[in-house]
Amino acid sequence: MNRIDLASRVAVVTGGAQGIGRAVAERFLESGAEVWLWDRDADLVAEAAAAIGARAHAVDQTDADATAAAAAAVVAASGRLDVLVANAGIAGSNGVLWEYDVAEWHRIVDVNLNGVFHCCRAVLPHMLAAGYGRIVTVASIAGKEGNPNAAAYSASKAGVIALTKSLGKETAGRDIAVNCVTPAAARTRIFDQMSQEHIDYMLSRIPRNRFLEVREAAAMIAWLASEENSFTTGAVFDLSGGRATY
Repeated sequence: MNRIDLASRVAVVTGGAQGIGRAVAERFLESGAEVWLWDRDADLVAEAAAAIGARAHAVDQTDADATAAAAAAVVAASGRLDVLVANAGIAGSNGVLWEYDVAEWHRIVDVNLNGVFHCCRAVLPHMLAAGYGRIVTVASIAGKEGNPNAAAYSASKAGVIALTKSLGKETAGRDIAVNCVTPAAARTRIFDQMSQEHIDYMLSRIPRNRFLEVREAAAMIAWLASEENSFTTGAVFDLSGGRATY
């Protein structure tokens, strides 16, 4: 395994208590970073942080004020905030759009898209003041292609891709890189929110004929979050096992 140099960096990983987020946090710790896990489940995030040697902050990213306060708390405690991995998200329920519950649509968009906006908006003033930052947003292959029976999830992740591209351009004149990864499905607890039919559909679309391993996502994200990534910004990096490479 290559060791990415994140020594002296302070990183926030949202949804860091489990799945891809926890794998990213562990990789960052191995690379020398101080890591804060953000998650709305206070007990789960505290347990995860204690298990891997990270720091925990319970925060609901749908609350803009709470997210801004969480970023300020990181800077107050650690002196800086260099890296954000905006990973937290939900799958929501499956169903055709014309029968889809309106409240469920808004819930998914609020977490997956508005939440990423809130997190980026919260950390950027600190990065701009420091003249350095790395942001990696976690979208989905669904945001590129649109999965049937998952319009809300697909639309929210497409929004994350566009947000990343816009923000990358806005900060391109600074030493701040903003990039996005688009994973295919990884077998995490998010599967608990999906029907077996939808899970089977996702697997059938992956040319590698397997699901993503969380350590594979962490490897790509670790480089994007490093100082070595000094030129690329506003870009989308494929993690779909060959399903889509554009």
